[in-house]
Amino acid sequence: MKCPVISMENKKVGEIELDDAVFGGESRPDLLARTVNWQLAKRRAGTRKTKNRNEITGSRAKPFRQKGTGRARQGVAKKAPHMRGGGKAFGPLVRSHAFSLPKKVRKLALKSALSAKQAGGKLVVLDDVAAKTAKTSDLARQIDKLGWNSALIIGGETVDENFSKAAGNIMGLDVLPQQGANVYDIMRRDTLVLTKGAVEHLVERLK
Repeated sequence: MKCPVISMENKKVGEIELDDAVFGGESRPDLLARTVNWQLAKRRAGTRKTKNRNEITGSRAKPFRQKGTGRARQGVAKKAPHMRGGGKAFGPLVRSHAFSLPKKVRKLALKSALSAKQAGGKLVVLDDVAAKTAKTSDLARQIDKLGWNSALIIGGETVDENFSKAAGNIMGLDVLPQQGANVYDIMRRDTLVLTKGAVEHLVERLK
């Protein structure tokens, strides 16, 4: 399928052929959900921690005598979970929340995300991503003219430094190099903007 190529001034500068195997596939919400959950699970710090009874400082002696106090008998240490100030029973431990996901599933999910944007008319192809200055105000005016309220821009192997700095202060605008294309970032933004180099890279990566 053919897709128009525009410039940052919103002028048509040509056309590009999009591979149907990458941009014209079936939308798979199940694969998208699995991949997004996988990405978010890998990001979790997993640093929650409570002390169990072995880590509590305290005596292991019987807390009080068996008879004559009027209280229920206790034969355990003060560090037991049911005692005030004792260790936590089955509390959270430092761990990784990451789990494995087959490469085929990840590949199909990325194809599905690209195809969903193309089918919904939310895919834009740019000739190049560059900025003469690193001023946010200049880039913000261009973004307003293009009508991108929520967009992910995927550039080439490296993103122009001026463009990256200017885009960093614009709410709702994300910029990634072509190697960083992923399902979560694509789906969390309304519009997907690819450079011609990014299109060629994704086709080579996913075919």
